[in-house]
Amino acid sequence: MKRLLMTTVAAGAVFAATAAFADSIKIGFMATLEGTYTVLGEDGQRGFEIAMREAGRKAGGKDIEVIVGATDASPESALRAVRKLVEQDKVDIIVGPLSGSEGIALRDYAKTQPQVTIVNGISGAQETTFVDPAPNFFRFNMDGAQWGAGLGEHVFNTKGWKTVAAVAEDYSFGYTNFLGFALGYCNAGGKITERLWVPLGTKDFASIIASLPDDVDALYLGLGGGDAVNFLNQYQQAGGDAALIGGTIMVDGTVLSSKGNAKKALIGTPSSGPQADTWDNAKWQGFIKSYQDAFPPEKRFPSPSLLATGYYNAANAALTCLNETGGDLSDGHKKFRGCLANLELDAPNGKITLDGNRQAIGSNFVFEVFEQDDGNLGTKMVTKIDNVNQTLGLDEAKFRELGLPSRDIVQCN
Repeated sequence: MKRLLMTTVAAGAVFAATAAFADSIKIGFMATLEGTYTVLGEDGQRGFEIAMREAGRKAGGKDIEVIVGATDASPESALRAVRKLVEQDKVDIIVGPLSGSEGIALRDYAKTQPQVTIVNGISGAQETTFVDPAPNFFRFNMDGAQWGAGLGEHVFNTKGWKTVAAVAEDYSFGYTNFLGFALGYCNAGGKITERLWVPLGTKDFASIIASLPDDVDALYLGLGGGDAVNFLNQYQQAGGDAALIGGTIMVDGTVLSSKGNAKKALIGTPSSGPQADTWDNAKWQGFIKSYQDAFPPEKRFPSPSLLATGYYNAANAALTCLNETGGDLSDGHKKFRGCLANLELDAPNGKITLDGNRQAIGSNFVFEVFEQDDGNLGTKMVTKIDNVNQTLGLDEAKFRELGLPSRDIVQCN
């Protein structure tokens, strides 16, 4: 038994050394290429592909081999995909996942696979990095609560909407994104009279629409992908005409570019997130052009969605540190991870740094949906908030007292 154990350990050490100095580096790409969020995953893949093309599919003097793992936004599908990538395909680095509960699942899986580094794609559940983070999991996008920064105050103070009801998706990202809005809104003096939660992949919203109160100033919608489009169609058919507030992925390019006219109900809708289409920053406008040039119009959106931007940034963070370390993944990726932890990423949507939990600190945009001259819908910046950290500017102990994002947190007391 002792001889067998020593042989197994020695074989593992030889494999690790061989992987560290191989001529190529294997990257596993994970995104929702199935199910409700398929269109989000496809645009995430476009952003990743732009970064790979710009790098010539090389980093640190080595060729990059990409292996794709498709998921459907469920943690179970994410675990199936990542286990194949890591345990069968023997990838060195994972870029992904996309959806909130997938990120929590990969955080826990990362702790069992110390030989692999995970660079989050765009998943935004707070818990992923805020609760017992994994040392080999790095997130260069802000979480959903950070994406809500500034929206609640804008809605209450500028729009004058004193009471709202909410419909949002019943999972970790839906809770996190809503918390970011609700914390600012409640602190400004607003009241949330009703919270309705729906499963991912909901097709029939009739009972939810029938339950919506009439005596509110606006309706918060924390939906995305096919759920967002289905709700808008059915809400308009039912004669709904309330003022709308968008959760981050409710008004992303994946919804604003959907087929049909239901999306026009979003014109004028305030929302917030990590980018705004019309921001006049030269680097951001250059990224839009790169995105448009990389794919024919029928194969992309008019502008990159936040999924494309997030995956582009994640891939660039990994490629930058592979170049800076000469592709050295020896000693448990020590140099590579040290670079990631201290990297200041000059991203198209603003400078991004990581905190002690390897969680992004960056800029958030409050914006409104508008119709552009060509008839496409886009987002117009209202204000930009820099250096948004994971505790939204609060003392960490006080922020933790709020509790983890859930159906009931936060309350307007």
